[in-house]
Parts: sequence; structure tokens; C-alpha cells
Amino acid sequence: MAQQLEFVAETGSTNADLVARIAQGEALAEGHWLIADRQNAGRGRQGRAWIDAPGNFMGSTAVRLHPQDPAATLSFVAALAVYETVLPRLADPRALMLKWPNDLLLGGAKLAGILLEREGDYAVIGIGVNLTAAPALPDRQTKAIADTGPAPARDGFARDLAVQMDIEVQRWREFGFDPIRRRWLAAAHPVGTALTARDAADSATSGTFDGLDHDGTLRLRLADGAIRAIRAGDVTLGES
Repeated sequence: MAQQLEFVAETGSTNADLVARIAQGEALAEGHWLIADRQNAGRGRQGRAWIDAPGNFMGSTAVRLHPQDPAATLSFVAALAVYETVLPRLADPRALMLKWPNDLLLGGAKLAGILLEREGDYAVIGIGVNLTAAPALPDRQTKAIADTGPAPARDGFARDLAVQMDIEVQRWREFGFDPIRRRWLAAAHPVGTALTARDAADSATSGTFDGLDHDGTLRLRLADGAIRAIRAGDVTLGES
């Protein structure tokens, strides 16, 4: 499908903008992206602010959900699209890793984040990637592509990401989640990696990664060998 990239100099949040436009009745075509040079109210998962920097990628797109689409797994589709777009731009591609549910880590530090929001029949997907600079955060390490080599040009990155997202969405619709799941697992932290999951009440559960169920649920193996299904929350590498 054709990609249409709409650029704005500054906005509060590209996700909030697309959600509002859909709510007002605009029929967004798939392949339409809203990309901002700056965001002053960017949002991440768990209600966190997403801090931008000049030259980084900050953009959102929308996927029209069909009744047969497995909507709950779309975050993995978006994560793979970002992964495949970042990978050839790295001096050492082995340093790139996916973390459940939809973060990208570079050398163990956060490189990119993805936020999905539902509005009517659409899933709005917001993506932030540290191309030129990474914000200093108190609770996690961050890194930019520019920390390891030349920073990619934002506009070229945006075009390639839009194409890759279309490819991944079409694969997801045609073949279902299982091939996406296998590719995600191949690019993610390996089975046996120590993880800590925190729920909305900030209650922590530590264990080791035991793969994904067929709906994308994280399998966390506890110290006693039991498997805990994690369907939502914030996951970090290591034990709490």
C-alpha cells in the first residue's frame, strides 16, 4: 500500500493527534504517518512521558482493525517493524534486542518505545526511536544509534519504517501471529533471561523468561518452577 508521511514542526503528541482526528470522523488510510520534529507532551507506556531530542524519530500511524485481525498481538508487529528498520543502521547488529512487550534495547539500554491506543476501529501506534540522542532517565539506561555510529537521517528512517510497517501488517494479516511470534523470539532476550515484571500497583514478580504463549502472553518461570502468565505490566531485565 502507499505510504503518506505528514510532517509537522511541533505538536503535543502525534498519538493524541491521530486519536483525536479519528474520533472526529477522519477516515485515515493505512500507510498514513504523522511525524513531528518536536513533541512537548509525548507519552510512553505506563503513563510515562516520552522525552524527545532534535533529530530523533517521533511518529504515529493507524491500523484499521478488521474483525478477523488478532488485535492483541499488533504490538509485536510494530516492534518487528522498528527492529528491521534499525538493524541495518547499526555498526554491530548483535547489540540490538527486543524486550517484552514492545521495547528495543541497544546494548541493554532502551533505544525505542512503542505505545498502542485503541480508538474505534483503529489501533493508533506511536513510536519513538533515539536516533541522535537519548534522554537521561532516573530509572533505566538509554542509548541512541548515534552512540554507536553515525546517526541515521530522520526522514530516510521514517520512509523505511513506513514501508516495513506495511510489510509486517500484511504478513500478520495473511499468516497470523505464529510467524511473528517466532521472529520476535529469535530477536528477543533468550529463554532463561532473568526478568522482573511489575503490575499497575507496582507489585514485582521475578523469574526467568520462558517464552511467549500463542497470544503473546509472557511466560515467567518462578523460582519454584511454576509458570506465571504476564499479560500486562512493565518488564525489566534482571531481578528486583
